Amino acid sequence: MARTYMNRSRWGYEELRRAMDAAGVALWSWNLDNDAFAMDAHGYRLWDVPPREGLMFEHLSEKIHPADRDRVREAFAATRTAPGAYEIDFRTLIGKDVRWISARGHGADAEIVDRETTGIFIDVTGRKQAEEGSELLAGEMSHRVKNLLAIASGLTRLTSRSSSSVEDMTLQLTQRLTALGRAHDLVRPLPGDQGDAALLGDLFAVLLAPYDDKGAFAGRIRIAVPRMGVGENAAASLALVVHELATNSLKYGALSADAGMLDVSGTLSDESVEIVWNEQGGPEVTATPEQRGYGSRLVRQTVDRQLGGSISYDWTPGGPLITLVFRSEMLAS
Repeated sequence: MARTYMNRSRWGYEELRRAMDAAGVALWSWNLDNDAFAMDAHGYRLWDVPPREGLMFEHLSEKIHPADRDRVREAFAATRTAPGAYEIDFRTLIGKDVRWISARGHGADAEIVDRETTGIFIDVTGRKQAEEGSELLAGEMSHRVKNLLAIASGLTRLTSRSSSSVEDMTLQLTQRLTALGRAHDLVRPLPGDQGDAALLGDLFAVLLAPYDDKGAFAGRIRIAVPRMGVGENAAASLALVVHELATNSLKYGALSADAGMLDVSGTLSDESVEIVWNEQGGPEVTATPEQRGYGSRLVRQTVDRQLGGSISYDWTPGGPLITLVFRSEMLAS
């Protein structure tokens, strides 16, 4: 099949104007002798200045973001002597509206007519915002990966000290890392630039779901906690605490018995959050268990150092009544 194409030796003004409008391109000219600046209609709208005689480069400089102003002035001054094409991106500040503009042209004597050099302005705000979003996402991912690696390294070291065998260490470490993974899966951005957080109730529900979905266990865990956000860092710490308490309950407490029940409730004040972990129906408690194991130390250290709180135990005949108190600001971090 023969290929056809339009061969135009000269494009008319209307064709070029429509193409520039479609691309959002603004024309400008700069007189190198008297510093006078002129633009087309789109350029004046882009800079939010009225068309007028006597517009100087310095007038436009006043609308450049203060952080970019000196850099742009130096770049434009350099075009008087530096040959070749140039491109510079900078921000404008019009009221509270920040826009990104890309200025492009030729330096030195390239294509200068009647002592005027010409170029274009393009609004590149959308592209810059996308780039900034990608950079923020990459930085956030790097931060989270580093945090998780630090936590995993610490858990590996500490778990190795309390394990009786390689198999035991593998099981304990896998369970703890899985709990961390569930907590991080829940962390989502909050509306209004309030940061990333998980709801406290969702966090408990997801972390305790594996212990409540084992046939006879179903429906034995009840959760009624305040509706509040838990920050990314606190979510990881709280996940470790909940996992350790639930694991102990499954081994020795209410969740180890067919009739056992676990009730998790909470209250919220201005400065603190109180969570009550109430186990009933488990093996009868005849003596206060010693709290010297690795899991108990991990819980106390995490509550104290990471969540700025405290933990206390009341050993009732039917099971432990555990009270956790966290600082609200620490839980939200």
